[in-house]
Amino acid sequence: MRIGIVCPYSWDVPGGVQFHIRDLAEYFIRLGHEVSVLAPADDDTPLPPYVVSAGRAVPVPYNGSVARLNFGFLSAARVRRWLHDGAFDVIHIHEPTSPSLGLLTCWAAQGPIVATFHTSNPRSRAMIAAYAILQAALEKISARIAVSEYARRTLVEHLGGDAVVIPNGVDVGFFAEAEPKPEWQSDEARSSVEGGGGRREGGTIGFIGRIDEPRKGLPVLMRALPRILAARPRTRLLVAGRGDEKEAVASLPAELRSRVEFLGMISDEDKARFLRSVDLYVAPNTGGESFGIILVEAMSAGAPVLASDLDAFAQVLDQGAAGELFATEDADALAEAALRLLADPERRAALRERGSAHVRRFDWSTVGADILSVYETVTAGAAAVATDERATGLRARFGLAAKD
Repeated sequence: MRIGIVCPYSWDVPGGVQFHIRDLAEYFIRLGHEVSVLAPADDDTPLPPYVVSAGRAVPVPYNGSVARLNFGFLSAARVRRWLHDGAFDVIHIHEPTSPSLGLLTCWAAQGPIVATFHTSNPRSRAMIAAYAILQAALEKISARIAVSEYARRTLVEHLGGDAVVIPNGVDVGFFAEAEPKPEWQSDEARSSVEGGGGRREGGTIGFIGRIDEPRKGLPVLMRALPRILAARPRTRLLVAGRGDEKEAVASLPAELRSRVEFLGMISDEDKARFLRSVDLYVAPNTGGESFGIILVEAMSAGAPVLASDLDAFAQVLDQGAAGELFATEDADALAEAALRLLADPERRAALRERGSAHVRRFDWSTVGADILSVYETVTAGAAAVATDERATGLRARFGLAAKD
């Protein structure tokens, strides 16, 4: 099958949607399909052989964040050329309502179109206001996918119609098989591997996300840290992600700042090792999340998860059975839960076990097969319509009456 996938966000700025599209494309390539991904990218961005650049993107405020999007006459021309050259059996557009390549592709494409909706935003005035503009494009979509029930709800409430829920995928084995990195582990974790007694006054807490994006919740974690360190002074917080490190710790007392270690941007391999190394992964996000791929990655790596009780996070964590939840933006609740978990290795072990079992439903072997099933359904439907249209045309040409 010839599959064209459209990424709305810049390939050179990592994010959950880009990672999902990359992994989806590589999954289908391994199965023997021909895949091409169209994405915004700067001229000097190294791209995989299956990615076609649609040119540079510009930063635009979108869904509580800043997305790098690509739109305009030049972009539209590149979309048309990509569609012509690809001659795709199916086109898979991600975020078709964002002002980027997805919307341009909807307008230009012919044939079966599958759309995935990632956004969860129950009060999007912009989406409501733009409905009349979007309607013509949305009517061309053959099948809709939402990455969570909350993304589906946003779609239904703002644009009408419905969608099948297929979550984001993860290569569970990649994270489960990663080797912990000793310098990222706590004394307790290292000593348990080496057979020693360990010290019970610390632990390693992990956080991955953009430091300077408030909705990722690092300020909430920073407000909780003094209470955690007062009870467990050897605790370390490891932070991976881009942003202003000095500003991130500005609210902490000077004597506590050394307990926070910034790793900057890390590779996929190091992310897996990071999640295998920490005693507790904390996701203190404050809103705007439709899924929570980092929670799935953490569970895949066997990291006990503590997350804010956003609806999407609660769903990913099986309503708290596969990871603990705390009240969103409540730093005291975060600190209390973190201290309880750090002091209870048996509870953390139970979360590891439940998380490792629960996460199997998000593996690409399941998610990819579900998406491929959608592709096959819409291409079969398109083929049936084309056959019927050809038969109708022949009957009209030769003056034959249509059969009842």
